[in-house]
Amino acid sequence: MPKNWTSEMMETRRLVRYRDLKPCLNAFVDTYTPGSDKKENFTIIGPGVAEHPDQYVHIAEAHGFNIGGARQPPGCLNSQHSHETEEVFIVHSGSWSFNLGEKGEDGSIVLEKGDCITIPVNVFRGFENVGENEGYLFAVLGSDDPGHVTWAPDVFDKAKDYGLVLLESGRLVDTRNGEVIPEDEQPMLPTSPDQVAQHRLMSGEEVAACVSRAAEQNAIAGSGLSRSSQGVTESPIIGTANEAEGIGPGKMTWDHGFNVRRLDFESNAELAMNSRQEEEVLYMHEGELSFVWQSGELLLEPGDTLTVPKGLPRQFKNNGDKASIAYVVRGGDQPSGAGIQKGAFAA
Repeated sequence: MPKNWTSEMMETRRLVRYRDLKPCLNAFVDTYTPGSDKKENFTIIGPGVAEHPDQYVHIAEAHGFNIGGARQPPGCLNSQHSHETEEVFIVHSGSWSFNLGEKGEDGSIVLEKGDCITIPVNVFRGFENVGENEGYLFAVLGSDDPGHVTWAPDVFDKAKDYGLVLLESGRLVDTRNGEVIPEDEQPMLPTSPDQVAQHRLMSGEEVAACVSRAAEQNAIAGSGLSRSSQGVTESPIIGTANEAEGIGPGKMTWDHGFNVRRLDFESNAELAMNSRQEEEVLYMHEGELSFVWQSGELLLEPGDTLTVPKGLPRQFKNNGDKASIAYVVRGGDQPSGAGIQKGAFAA
């Protein structure tokens, strides 16, 4: 890990611009199914769960969690599936219906811009952009290796009609594009009724307890870091109370292996200079922020994702005349307190 991060190094190795996101159009077994054939999947940090080797990984370095994204036009559906680790979404744009159960009929909830949902393991879920414009979801998956996706049985049936074969290894073969099934591998069998029965059923009321609405995210605001800053509020969304950080519990308090926080910056506000001993990823939601460290400065714009090197003293500043919002993912269920430092970097 470099000790002296130049602006070029930080831009190319630690920052993923929204405008530079590289989608995979054939990432999953439902890729060609009508209604799901227009979705774009992004693997931003970590290997993710994409099934096709064409998936581009922007930052491969292990963080203890994975960062990804999904972009879909109106009416586009991500088919019913489940994960082996927690899956968290923050709505960047669009209106999204999250539908639970094998057939998406057990419970549902619609999320709007800034809303956050965490979906437990072994729960079938699908999501659809029900808005009028293109929508984008910022996503977090737990663990360095989040495992394989388990698809609802009918997803396999639909995939057959469009030449997609999922192998037991979890790799996707696209026979429509001339790919062939290796002789030493076997197609994955469709999810069985017994496997379906092992999944948890959730009602609409239960899933509502897994959602933090944008309007309520500042209900429990304040941390040691934000209290040492000017015009900045840090609010917990996912995670228990943490004495080391001087912060209260978020709405969702069960262990994820990471936590999620929201940072609100007033005009001309700045976060105190600090450093961290765990992985910290900042996702820019609204407005702009300047990321400042001893050797450089970068402007973060909506949709950008930045992973900050551990131990690097840094500041975030809102130099504009409008408020800005960012979401932060930190590694571990109980991150250590921020190493707050006095003074500022020389101009």
